[in-house]
Amino acid sequence: MARPTTKQDLIAAADGQFEKLWKLIDSMPAEMQAASFAFEDRDKNLRDVLTHLHEWHLMVQRWHAEGTLRGGMPAVPGEGYTWKTLPALNAKIWERYQGVTLDEAKRMLRESHAMVMALVESHTNDELFARGVYKWTKTTTLGAYFISATASHYDWAMKKLKQHARMRQDLENTRVCFSRKFLLFL
Repeated sequence: MARPTTKQDLIAAADGQFEKLWKLIDSMPAEMQAASFAFEDRDKNLRDVLTHLHEWHLMVQRWHAEGTLRGGMPAVPGEGYTWKTLPALNAKIWERYQGVTLDEAKRMLRESHAMVMALVESHTNDELFARGVYKWTKTTTLGAYFISATASHYDWAMKKLKQHARMRQDLENTRVCFSRKFLLFL
């Protein structure tokens, strides 16, 4: 996926990757959607991945409100955090959503994606991709923040879910193979 450089490309990439993400999720049986990942990671299951994406949508909305609409300098990535301490921020996000169900996470993500896309739609191409338009974005562009919170993040999520599906399939194949070998000895 080429990195978007226009509003039209950003919308196409964000919505396209979002649609691919849901197709992947919908292709997973319910038990796989509910299952814990078979690999060690901060995110333990699909719900964790979806709430992570949702929270990053909320974060970019907050940055936009404070920096773009009010002309302030939002705490990016978060109050008390820097890009170097991002793992701690992501761990805090993980903790915040542990009481959320998978169905709630799905609903929240769909809603927050729509809100972010409405923000994207509200800007011109130059507002999204010209440098220096908004003081808070410093050396980058507003569009880059939206790309990171949408298309790029959806790509990250799909890789994680594909790894989950692949490992679940490998475990199932190993279990079936072991069962067959065991039956041969009986």
